[in-house]
Amino acid sequence: MDLLEELQKREVIYQSTNLEGLKKELSKKEISLYCGFDPTASSLHLGHLLPLVTLKRFLDNSFKVIILIGGGTALIGDPSGKKKERKLLSFQEIKEYKKNIESQIKNIFKDSKNLIFVDNYQWLKEIDLIKFLREIGKDFTVSYMLSKESVKERLKTGLSFTEFTYMILQAYDFVYLAKNYNCLLQIGGSDQWGNITCGIDLIRKKLNKEAYGLTLPLVTKSDGQKFGKTEKGNIWLDKELTSPYELYQFLFNIDDKDVIKFLKYFTFLSLEEIKDLEKTLKERPKERLAQKTLAFEIVSFIHGKKEAERAQKISEALFNQGINNLNKEDLEELFKSVPVIKIKEKKELDVIDFLVKTKVCFSKSEARRILKEKSLFINEKQFELGEKIKKENGIYSKYFLIKRGKKNYFFVSWE
Repeated sequence: MDLLEELQKREVIYQSTNLEGLKKELSKKEISLYCGFDPTASSLHLGHLLPLVTLKRFLDNSFKVIILIGGGTALIGDPSGKKKERKLLSFQEIKEYKKNIESQIKNIFKDSKNLIFVDNYQWLKEIDLIKFLREIGKDFTVSYMLSKESVKERLKTGLSFTEFTYMILQAYDFVYLAKNYNCLLQIGGSDQWGNITCGIDLIRKKLNKEAYGLTLPLVTKSDGQKFGKTEKGNIWLDKELTSPYELYQFLFNIDDKDVIKFLKYFTFLSLEEIKDLEKTLKERPKERLAQKTLAFEIVSFIHGKKEAERAQKISEALFNQGINNLNKEDLEELFKSVPVIKIKEKKELDVIDFLVKTKVCFSKSEARRILKEKSLFINEKQFELGEKIKKENGIYSKYFLIKRGKKNYFFVSWE
């Protein structure tokens, strides 16, 4: 099975230009491909995962892959997929973001020999405006630009001339890479279709060559929400913003309706292995083996196998009542990743006062009822009415995990 056929079977090709022609071109293994990432935040997020995984598939098939960090285009702002114009970033902000994002991608793709990094600020800053308008601008009619979905959508809410020119700059990037790196394939999210086809048209006019484009689907869950979005916001690839454990738990909780699709998208398991997981999901859904596999594989891809094993260990300990077996480092990782209730008391507390003070119970009467029902555990131990709790009772004389019922967890740090 060739790479394009595998991508089709994994259902990650959303749109394409001349797929048969691209298949022939790729068989020669002579052209390179690129994907752009504008440094508009300090970290990439889970919405960038599908392009990264797809680029890794090309790298694994011995293709040269160009990562374009859009230091120039980030100064302009891409209107694609945005309801309103984003705030213009400063040069200093973009400089910092570029450094962070390049470091993240290098960490994910470590030891990849065919990986090239470029920054479009290096050539866009050299542009002479008059010359650019005469040589490039004349190849874009206003009606052609207005026909692009990214522009049509934004005309409803307002589109500045600055944003309007973004597609021309991205098209120019493609021409530059085609000319200097024999790059004739660009991949991107589905919202990049208009920008990609602009570049293909410009390459044909300027270089008399055929270039190709592939877009990847917008990844959504069965409820229509974007994959990687939570009530708190984005799931980040920077482990200081979203810990490996938080990422693991997010993936572990993926709905049964979505998990097989995501295994195809985001993992390097064979389609046969995924089919076996699908069978297990139907026969023994409570095991959540498909979700565990998805979580482990993605955390391994982003943060490495060691971090994935650690996240898995913490998760298993938490949900199988084995938190006392965690070492201090793992326990602190867990407590960094979840909302923590902090209390400061110099003396011991009655268990009822402890439950009210930590907001596990709203009143003393509720606390008494819960204790009588025997449905509450503190660090895996059940307490009786009248018992006292000291700071020293905590794991490492500090941490308390309170489980109320089957699904309600409370994390307490006694400072």
